[in-house]
Amino acid sequence: MTEETPGFEEEPDVPSGATSDDADAAESAEPSDKEGEAAPGAGDAAKIAGLTAQLDQVRTALNERTGDLQRLQAEYQNYRRRVERDRITVKEIATASLLSDLLPVLDDIGRAREHGELVGGFKSVAESLETSVAKMGLQQFGKEGEPFDPTIHEALMHSYAPDVTETTCVAVLQPGYRIGERTIRPARVAVAEPQPGAAPAGKDEAAADEDGAGPDEG
Repeated sequence: MTEETPGFEEEPDVPSGATSDDADAAESAEPSDKEGEAAPGAGDAAKIAGLTAQLDQVRTALNERTGDLQRLQAEYQNYRRRVERDRITVKEIATASLLSDLLPVLDDIGRAREHGELVGGFKSVAESLETSVAKMGLQQFGKEGEPFDPTIHEALMHSYAPDVTETTCVAVLQPGYRIGERTIRPARVAVAEPQPGAAPAGKDEAAADEDGAGPDEG
């Protein structure tokens, strides 16, 4: 049995024929291997940067497609509203055209009623026709005593009257008809205006009150 000598350290194995310089080179080569092991970390950072750039591109493309979809949806909604509005307009025009052709018949019915000739079977037919056109939205307008409005009235006769303070419809010669806000025929009326130079009734009453409120003489 051999005994180890105290203080003796084993030397690293050196290949036969190798010098001390070769051993130093081997030792110096070890750190470079460790640096090589750290190199893949830089590659991972490059991959992450590339993936981030791709993600940004995808997000940009998604935002663009979302914007295109929103614009397309808005255009479709505008198209639907426009089609619905046109459909209603066409329906109103067709209804107004049909009812315009019936206005002379309604005028005859009105005159017959005024003269007491709306009786018997004729009365029943006339009332059925009036009910039908009312369901289609036809409305009659024009009354005596209402202020004259050139947008819905057509003045066929003109006169002056002392008892009016503004241009007033004093007689309805032919009633007007409308559907909703659309006027089919204006009301044909006779109008009266205040007498030229006549003071309004309100001013006359005010002047009379002032005269009566004066101090008594004597």
